[in-house]
Amino acid sequence: MYDKKFLPKLSQNLLEILVDNEFYDITIEVGNDPYVRIFRAHMVILNYRSPYLRRILSTNVKNDGSLVHIKLPNILPEIFQIILRYIYGGRLSLEEYDASDIIKILVASRELSLKELVIHLQSFLIENKKSWMEQNFNLVYQTSFENNSFLKLQNFCTNLMSKEPEKIFNSIDFNSISEKCLISLIQHDNFQLNIIQAWDYVLKWGIAQNPELPSDPSNYSKNDFNTLKNTLQHFVPLIKFFNLTPKEYLSQVYPYKKVIPKDLRENLFKHFIDQPNSSTPEPKTIIKEVINSKSIDSKIITIQHAEVISKWVEKLEITDVMKNSYEFKLILRGSRDGFSSCNFHKICDNKTRTITIIKVKGSNEILGGYNPIVWKSNGGFGGTEDSFIFSFKNKENIDENHILSRISVFLEEYAIYNHTDYGPSFGENDLVLFGENCYDKSYCNYSGCYDESIRRTKDYFSVEEYKIFQIIKD
Repeated sequence: MYDKKFLPKLSQNLLEILVDNEFYDITIEVGNDPYVRIFRAHMVILNYRSPYLRRILSTNVKNDGSLVHIKLPNILPEIFQIILRYIYGGRLSLEEYDASDIIKILVASRELSLKELVIHLQSFLIENKKSWMEQNFNLVYQTSFENNSFLKLQNFCTNLMSKEPEKIFNSIDFNSISEKCLISLIQHDNFQLNIIQAWDYVLKWGIAQNPELPSDPSNYSKNDFNTLKNTLQHFVPLIKFFNLTPKEYLSQVYPYKKVIPKDLRENLFKHFIDQPNSSTPEPKTIIKEVINSKSIDSKIITIQHAEVISKWVEKLEITDVMKNSYEFKLILRGSRDGFSSCNFHKICDNKTRTITIIKVKGSNEILGGYNPIVWKSNGGFGGTEDSFIFSFKNKENIDENHILSRISVFLEEYAIYNHTDYGPSFGENDLVLFGENCYDKSYCNYSGCYDESIRRTKDYFSVEEYKIFQIIKD
């Protein structure tokens, strides 16, 4: 307690050094013409506070004692001044700044390798500027996916796309959203808008990209339709037009029929003209099993296991009713495809939404984990808030004899571990599968990345069989 008593005075003294014109030994030229400003600073402080500046200084320091001069053209002068006060005094009152400025501070902090500030700024935005980020989704999305330093913002964007896509469609910058982002949104596994809503928003976006188009499609020329067709060419295959009602098709798609490829247009016409009552179609009732016998190809787990796991993916309780149905598509079987880490990465890298199922040799124990993001071979961690690991003691009494452990909200960036020498692995050591000839040394060693350990022992276990499924929403 008393140690911290003196920190405010130390911070104040360091900030006084920053504004003092004496003893500085470096000048920093920040910005681009005509917005350039020269800052005076001290190498010893910059060297220890910013890894990026340390690297620059290591190649610019002169032995003759002359003043060092460096340039930072990619940072705005007013943003660098804010960061410089943080570097010297450890102070940053974010409440004083607009969310757009905080985004700029975040990007500059990443360039200067200020890791703790990058983490803090993301958390502040999510906790205090959620509404602004929803309204300015395009900016947040493009910023967060420029590199892998902004995992918290990436998770925010992914969750919004999954759970509340209507907020993105209604954001003030929706019309400026990139084609890639909009395609990712529509293709997202948890995309919840109905088909006609998706078409309406895609159409709105496409028209906004071509402001010269008439407001009424009945006034479109052939060139106007071709212009819109070219804009929407990557979206049309994503819209399930055949699942529309005839009324929806007639009122909201047919006026723009010329943007649809001719063969698809003709098939749609035949489909809807054959409806028994095209003006007032009778509602269809579809009764579907949550998971049918063809959806799970496994002797390790049953349909009941798959249903429980599906509910965990949806973040439901076991007693809840499933809102969606999933197909469990088998993509890897150890006994068929081999147990080597090389084969695992060859088959599973870049695959999303995978379930790993492990049969422990010499017991009825089943272990596993869910990875909603891609597997990689880069030797680093993958961040997500939706992963979990689990265990079943046996195939009987599923509801009672299981452990579900979700990723800790404080350690989401350590959810998935990617390494060429490892099979599917979660957390730092929470569930680790080694490669071929080492599968008798796989283990679960609780690290705190997940809420709890899924095994009551730290002993190694042998893998009798393991399978990886990709879950696909029906």
